[in-house]
Amino acid sequence: MTLPSASLLAQGLALGVLTGGLYALLSSGLTLYFGVMRIVMVAHPAFLFLAAYGTYFLHVTTGMDPLLTMFITAPVFFLLGIGIQRLLVARLAPESLATMSVLLTFALALLIEGGLGVVATGSYRSVTVDYASSSLRMFGVSFPVDRLIGFGIAAVTLAALFLLLRATRFGRALRATIQHRTAARLVGIDTERVTGIGFGLGLATAAIGGAVLALITTFFPAAHWGWIGKLMAIIVVGGLGSIQGAAIAALLLGVVEGVVLVTAGATPAALLFYLFLFATLLLRPQGLFGGRLAERF
Repeated sequence: MTLPSASLLAQGLALGVLTGGLYALLSSGLTLYFGVMRIVMVAHPAFLFLAAYGTYFLHVTTGMDPLLTMFITAPVFFLLGIGIQRLLVARLAPESLATMSVLLTFALALLIEGGLGVVATGSYRSVTVDYASSSLRMFGVSFPVDRLIGFGIAAVTLAALFLLLRATRFGRALRATIQHRTAARLVGIDTERVTGIGFGLGLATAAIGGAVLALITTFFPAAHWGWIGKLMAIIVVGGLGSIQGAAIAALLLGVVEGVVLVTAGATPAALLFYLFLFATLLLRPQGLFGGRLAERF
C-alpha cells in the first residue's frame, strides 16, 4: 500500500475545511427546524435546489450575478417558510408531530422535484461565472475560488445567525421556545409567531445555500436526494437542535471526507457519513455536542 504524499494530504485537508463550511451552512436550517419545532424537514435539500434553480433562472434571464440573487431569493424563501409553517406544519397534531412532519415534508420534496421537472426538465444545469472558475495556490495547495466564496458566505451567514440568536430579543425568545415552549408562553412570549419566524429563517438559509450550490456544482431536479443523508448525518452527529454542534460536526466530517477522498477514493468518502451516523446513534445518541451545548443553543 502506497502512503499518500504530504502535499496530497494537505490538499485534501484544505478542500475538507472549505467543504465543511458549506455543509455547516446547508445543515443550519435543519437544525433550526428541529430545534424550534421538533420536526424532521426532509424537504430542506429540495428547497436548496429550488433556490439553486431560482439562482440559475435569474442569472440566465437577467444577467444578475448569482451571488446577488440571494438578496431576492432569501426574503422570498423566508416568507414562504412562514406560510408553510402557518398553513401546513402548525396543523399537525402534537402527539404525532415527528412522524407526520416526515410524511408532510417528504410530500413537499416530491412536489418540488416534480414541479422542477416540469418547468426545467431533467437536464443538468449549472451557473458559470469567470471569477469562480479559477483557483488560488498557496503553500503548494490549490484553493478553488468557488469553494472559497462558499466558505466565506457560510461563515458570514452562520455568524449573523449566531448573533441574531444570542444578542437580540427575538433570539432570546426563540431560545426560550426551544428550551421549554410552555414556560416561554407563561412569560409572555408569542411562541407561534416565534416558531413561524424560526421556520422562515431555516428556509432563508436554504436560499443562501442554494445560491452557493448553483455556483459550485451541477444540479437536476432529483439532486436533493443525494444530500438528505449527509445533512441528516451532520445534525445527528453534532447533536439535534445545536447550531454550534452542527457546525463543528460539519467541519469535522468535511475534513475527514476531504482526506479520505484524496487518499482512498470517492466511495469510502461517501460512506463515512453513514459510518459516523451509525457510530453516533450506537455510542452517543444525543450527538457529539448534544446535552449542555444543545440546551444553550
